[in-house]
Amino acid sequence: MPADCLSRQVVVIGSANLDLTVTVARLPREGETVLGGELLLSNGGKGANQAVAALKAGAEVRFLAKVGRDPFGDRICRDLVTAGLPANGLLRDESAPTGVALIVVDRQGRNQIAVAPGSNQLLLPEAIEQYEPFLAYGTVMLVQLEIPIVTVERAFRFAKANGMMTILNPAPASPLSDDLLRHVDLLTPNETEAEALTGIAVFDLPSATAAAKALLLRGPQVVIVTLGPQGALLCTASVVRHLPAVPVEAVDTTAAGDAFNGALAAVLAGKPRADALDTDRLLVLEDAVRFANAAGALATTKHGAQESLPTKAEIEKLLAGKPSP
Repeated sequence: MPADCLSRQVVVIGSANLDLTVTVARLPREGETVLGGELLLSNGGKGANQAVAALKAGAEVRFLAKVGRDPFGDRICRDLVTAGLPANGLLRDESAPTGVALIVVDRQGRNQIAVAPGSNQLLLPEAIEQYEPFLAYGTVMLVQLEIPIVTVERAFRFAKANGMMTILNPAPASPLSDDLLRHVDLLTPNETEAEALTGIAVFDLPSATAAAKALLLRGPQVVIVTLGPQGALLCTASVVRHLPAVPVEAVDTTAAGDAFNGALAAVLAGKPRADALDTDRLLVLEDAVRFANAAGALATTKHGAQESLPTKAEIEKLLAGKPSP
C-alpha cells in the first residue's frame, strides 16, 4: 500500500439505509397531506453517507454495516462497492429487512425524516470483535448513533486500545454516558443534538458555546457544534473559534451533516494525531473544519444523500472561490 494511503485511513461504523425522498412545496403540518413532486430512491444511512463522504474527500475508507438479504440490501452493497468501499465490511442478515428512511424535502431544502432501522439494529458488539483485523488498520474511527449504543461503546473502546482518533457524530440525538464520552476525541453535534445532550437551548453563538463547554466537561477533547448556514463552532478547553459557512444556494439539506463529518475525518486522518488534538496548534483543526464546512455546503446544492456528496476537488474549488462550471 502506498505511503500516502497509510496516512489517510478512516474507519466508519454505522448504518446503511435506502432513502425514499419526496419533494414538496412545503413541509406538511401534523395530520396534513401535501401533494409532492418527484420521488427519489437513493442510498443513505448516516454511516454509509459518512463513509462515502470521507472516501470522496480523499481518504481510504473501511465501512462496517449490516443490511438485510433483500433487494434494498443488494442495491446498497452493489453501489457502495462500486463507489470504492470494501465488500467484506458489508454484512448481510437473514432475519431483518434493510433499513429505510422516509424523507420529505421542501423548496428551501428543509427536511423531515423518519427511519425504520431494520438490520441496522442487529449490528451488535460481536461484529466489532469478529472484524477486529478489518477495523484495526484505521487512524481515525467515525461513528454515529443509528446503530445500538452498546456497539458504539465497544467500537470506541477498540479504537482507543488501537491508538485511533475517535469522532462521534451524536445523531440522531440520544442519551450518552460520561464513560462513552471519555472515549471520544471529537464530538460533532448540531444545534438540536447539543441541546438534547446538555439541556441548553442552542439558538446563537453564545448558547452554542455554553453547550459546547458543558459537553467538554464530560470527556471529549474537542466539541464542534455544526450550525447549518451559520457554519460551525470549534471549542476546546482553552479556545473557541467560529468558522463561518461557505455561502451556497441550498436545495436539499439531506446528508449535509454527513458530508461535514466525513470530510472532517478525511482531513484529520492525514494529520499527525498530536497536531490534531494539541490546543496550542489549532490551525490543523480550523483548516479541517473549513474543509468540512465547504463539503457540507456543497451537499445542500444537490438532491439526495450520497448523490450530493462532493469530491475533494469540488471542495477545494469552492474554498478557492472558483465558480462551478
